Amino acid sequence: MDDKNIHPIMKSLLIVTKKMPLPVVTEIKINSGNDAYKILISTMLSLRTKDAVTRDASNRLFDKAANPYDMLKLEIREIEQLIYPVGFYRIKARSIIETSKRIIDVYDGIVPDEIDELLTLKGVGRKTANLVVTEAYDKDGICVDTHVHRISNRLGYVHTKTPDETEFALRAKLPKEYWRVYNDTLVVYGQHLCKPINPNCNECTITKYCDYYQY
Repeated sequence: MDDKNIHPIMKSLLIVTKKMPLPVVTEIKINSGNDAYKILISTMLSLRTKDAVTRDASNRLFDKAANPYDMLKLEIREIEQLIYPVGFYRIKARSIIETSKRIIDVYDGIVPDEIDELLTLKGVGRKTANLVVTEAYDKDGICVDTHVHRISNRLGYVHTKTPDETEFALRAKLPKEYWRVYNDTLVVYGQHLCKPINPNCNECTITKYCDYYQY
């Protein structure tokens, strides 16, 4: 792929994905009025979990505790029951408790808006940290999940082995105008068309730019 083709690729993908359902964390962002705590916790729940499961688990949990202070009033077993069957729900329940406590003790109950500070929270990796700063605080970041990693490499825009490597490769070359929309766009596209197995190349609008399709 020629790097300059990122512009027609993004133009096409932004049009196509408007007709597709929003990623669950973006949906929660809109419904919560950009609540940073809900965005953070729902992103933690979404790891290794399908959107429908994340949505239901997040709604059950936030009905009981919509902020870190109320979260610490819940027993860990109750949190486990509320978020089940998200992936690794027992581990995530402990992370939610520890993260909520640190947000109160260190940040006066306010979710930090810097990636390095977010990375000090239990259960928060670079994907979650980037998503929080972009979705909750409208700051520049590049969130890379498996869809973003896969599609960026299929296109031939980057040649990386891990999502973290992909993030830093994208930071070096992706025009900043796309940083905040890149994740949502490629996640939706990856869920519905550019799937991990048997991608729907016949329905794809960007095959002429794609190394995976060409070879």
